[in-house]
Amino acid sequence: MEELDAVRLNFSSDSLWVLNVVLAILLFGVALELKTADFKRLADNPRASLIGIACQFLLLPAITFGLVWAVRPHPSIALGMMLVAACPGGNISNFLTHFARGNTALSVSLTAIGTVLAIVATPLNLAVWAGWYPPTSGLLRHISLDPWNMIQTIVTLAGLPLALGMLVAHYTPALAKKLTVYVKPLSILVFVAFVLLAFGNNVDHFQRHIHRVAVLVFVHNALALLTGFWAARWGGLSLTDQKTIALETGIQNSGLGLILIFRFFDGMGGMALVAAWWGIWHIVSGLALAYYWSRGHATQPVS
Repeated sequence: MEELDAVRLNFSSDSLWVLNVVLAILLFGVALELKTADFKRLADNPRASLIGIACQFLLLPAITFGLVWAVRPHPSIALGMMLVAACPGGNISNFLTHFARGNTALSVSLTAIGTVLAIVATPLNLAVWAGWYPPTSGLLRHISLDPWNMIQTIVTLAGLPLALGMLVAHYTPALAKKLTVYVKPLSILVFVAFVLLAFGNNVDHFQRHIHRVAVLVFVHNALALLTGFWAARWGGLSLTDQKTIALETGIQNSGLGLILIFRFFDGMGGMALVAAWWGIWHIVSGLALAYYWSRGHATQPVS
C-alpha cells in the first residue's frame, strides 16, 4: 500500500496563490463588518467572547488530542487534525450564524479576534499538542518546523488583510458598507469552488485514502460543534450565543490550514486530506445545522 506520508496532493503554485488571495479577501470582508461598538459590547459582556475564545484555542485542541489518543490514526492524519483544531474560526461561520439566527455581531468579532490570536496561538497549539503525542512529535522533529516562520506567514495571510479591512471600515464606512455586499459572498463562493476543484484534481488520492479520514473528520467536526454549544450552555449564555459559539468552534479556517500544510509540510498526504475534507464537510454540516436552527427549532432561551 502506498505510504500515506509520501502522498502529495496536486496543488500547483498558481492554485496556492489563488487560495492565498481568496483567504485574504475573506478576512478583509470580515473586518469590513467590524465596528467599535462590537468591541464595546464584548467589553461590556465579556463572558460570551471568553467562552468562545476558550472553546477555539483551549477546549478544541485538548479534545482533539484526546480523540487522537483514543483512535491512534496515522501520524500525518493526527497532525492534520491537530493543525485544523489549532486554526482560527472559518470565515463562513459569520454567514452560517446569520442564517441560523445567531448573534452575528458576536460571530464577526470572534472571527476577527480569533484570527489575531491565531498569529501566536496556532503555531503554539500545534507545537504543544503535537509535541505531546510521540508519533506526531517525531514528524515535527523530522520536518524541523520553525514556529517563527509560521507566525510570519499567518501575519501576512491573515493579520494584514484584517487590519486593512478594519481601517477601511473605520475611515470610510460608506465604502465598507458597499464592499461588504459583494466582497464576502463572492469570496466564499470562490473558496467553495476552489475546494471542489482541488477535490476534482486529486480524486484518485481521495478515492484511495478517503476511508482513512472521512469518519474521523465527521466525528472531529461533530465534537467541535458540540464543544462550542455545550460550553456556551454550561456558561449560562442565551441560545442565540450558544448557536454562535457552536458554529465558531465547528467551522475552522481550513483554507489557512491548507496553505500552512503546503508551505511548511510539503503537502503531506494525511494532513492535506484532513484539511481538504474538513473544508468540504464543515460546509455541509454547518449548513445543515444552520438550516435546522433557522427553521425555529429549539428557540427557547436557556436561563
